[in-house]
Amino acid sequence: MTATRLFDRAVVRLSPLDDGEDVAGFLQGLLTNDIAGSLPAYAALLSAQGKTLFDLIVWPGGEGEILLDCEAAYAEELVKRLSLYRLRRKIDIRVDETVGVHWRKHLGDGAASDPRLADLGERWLAPVSGDDMAADAEWRAHRLALGVPEGRDELGDVLWLETNAVELHGVSFSKGCYVGQENTARMNWRQKVNRRLVVVPLGKSEEKRRKAAYPALGLAVDHRRLDAIDPAWAPAWLAGSLSPVE
Repeated sequence: MTATRLFDRAVVRLSPLDDGEDVAGFLQGLLTNDIAGSLPAYAALLSAQGKTLFDLIVWPGGEGEILLDCEAAYAEELVKRLSLYRLRRKIDIRVDETVGVHWRKHLGDGAASDPRLADLGERWLAPVSGDDMAADAEWRAHRLALGVPEGRDELGDVLWLETNAVELHGVSFSKGCYVGQENTARMNWRQKVNRRLVVVPLGKSEEKRRKAAYPALGLAVDHRRLDAIDPAWAPAWLAGSLSPVE
């Protein structure tokens, strides 16, 4: 049996508890991307200052539900954060331990292409099985080889546009307000993205700029000024965005 389950990921399920409740509308006012259209979509929940708290993939569910593919280690924290915004809305928000996140490197077997970058492969959600085999290590090596950062250790407390959110299709500038929208939109309008997350050879990583290190892979994720990023480190999808801002 092929290993496809990402045990480092979890699913948060948002369900309407009333026929008139709009779960997608609730999330539309919180997340960085437009989730009223085609799903899955890559998005984030930000702080009011526009810094990354949670990055996630939004999936459609049944009967007006929305499913959030997120980091397992912070899934309960995400539930608590979303619950703060729920107020009196009749929406159930919980980690669904019966559903797992799956991934494979190639495309074409009927699952959804990763909304960030097609080269990342395809993902799908499926009921948890005792036969599930872990693909987390292979997934990490694959995405880092493509220069794609992910998760709290790599993205946490970095301004969303500095995580390469535009290039990875994780933000909409036309959908309206969301948490952290003001600073994010201002950065985009002024073209003031002066720093970026970049995957670098571990030997070239700067400790003060390092967000995460992976010695077994010989790689690290650094938060660098544009003029401190070697063009050789930039994957093709990011290279055009690394010209220093005047």
